Amino acid sequence: MKLVVGLGNCEQRYAHTHHNMGFLVVECLAARLGVKFKTKECDALTAKAYIKGEPVILAEPQTYMNLSGVAVKQLLAKYKCSPADLIVVYDDIDLPRYALRVRAKGSAGTHNGMRNIIEKIGTEEFPRVRVGIGRPPVGMPLADFVLSAVPMADREQMGKTIEAAADELGKMICLP
Repeated sequence: MKLVVGLGNCEQRYAHTHHNMGFLVVECLAARLGVKFKTKECDALTAKAYIKGEPVILAEPQTYMNLSGVAVKQLLAKYKCSPADLIVVYDDIDLPRYALRVRAKGSAGTHNGMRNIIEKIGTEEFPRVRVGIGRPPVGMPLADFVLSAVPMADREQMGKTIEAAADELGKMICLP
């Protein structure tokens, strides 16, 4: 079993913001798998698919970003998954815009959602896909940047990055 968690903020006003890259990537993967997020459980919206007979749970925590670990901890317990079965996808200001980085483990870096997950589950030993959103423009506070909409001029390229991140997730969950 795999538990794939995309990080984001659950309110509609954040739907196309930099901080919602995790949601956008898992939604892209869900569309490829032909599943929809329709179950509310463990402080998350979930969708369930099967790959080669094995369940894959896709999840979008419905807490705010900084409390993502609450949902992740509950989902791991409910589905009896270990952290090795968990994959988290999220935005990262420490990567250049449109860059991707896949890691088997690591620290939270500057990401508060990841920091909360690590705190709640007690380990950094789980895979993750980081989607680069770059740094805010000079003089713009970080919170304002991550909660701002991706500019229209960047949406096509960001869409390609989201597709590439979904490709990486597909490899990690052994899609044919």
